[in-house]
Amino acid sequence: MGGKYRITGDKYPRMRRPRRRGRLAFLAVACVAALGLIGWGTWQLVDVFTGDDEAAAAAGTRSGRCTAADTAGDSGHDSTRDSSGTNVSSSPAAVPKPGTVTVNVLNATTRSGLAKETADELKKRGFRIGDVGNAPAKYDKKVAGTGVLLGPAAALKTTLPVLGTQLPAAERRTEAARKGASVDLIIGDKFTGLAKKAQADTALAALNAPQPSPSAGKGC
Repeated sequence: MGGKYRITGDKYPRMRRPRRRGRLAFLAVACVAALGLIGWGTWQLVDVFTGDDEAAAAAGTRSGRCTAADTAGDSGHDSTRDSSGTNVSSSPAAVPKPGTVTVNVLNATTRSGLAKETADELKKRGFRIGDVGNAPAKYDKKVAGTGVLLGPAAALKTTLPVLGTQLPAAERRTEAARKGASVDLIIGDKFTGLAKKAQADTALAALNAPQPSPSAGKGC
């Protein structure tokens, strides 16, 4: 070639494209990869915090289930459900009616006539009346409260609660060696009379009503 400039030798300079586009493509791929990693990590964290709670809740539900045998076993009565779905034990069959309870009314105070007056009122309320008179020396003038309800060991959960509806403040005692089914109402110094009939009837009705199963407070 002529002219002022001449190319000598057997090598020619290469014409290269600018590298800017390659760098932009690399940065785009890197950004996409980074966003993918962030999204995956976020999903894993969400799964950790929510998945464990759901599993724990499911485990708690499974462990908190109670069978009918469980609810019946603690109370000693058969367990049923009322209209609201609450577990209740069956009505205590051992609680007797007032007409089957024989009461001995004994006066341990210095006031005369209390035993007969009280016995007459109990009779009106359906109780059977046994002995009526003064308390034995063991209790005579030694009962500071309203009274003492006394009976055999078996009476603690049967006849004594029934009699207790008529004199709620009275102390309840049992004698292991005592025989028979009758119970004593020993009148004390603070005795002012039996509970009002309406109140006694309400207490008696509650005594015979089905009660919620105790196992309901143990996680059932």
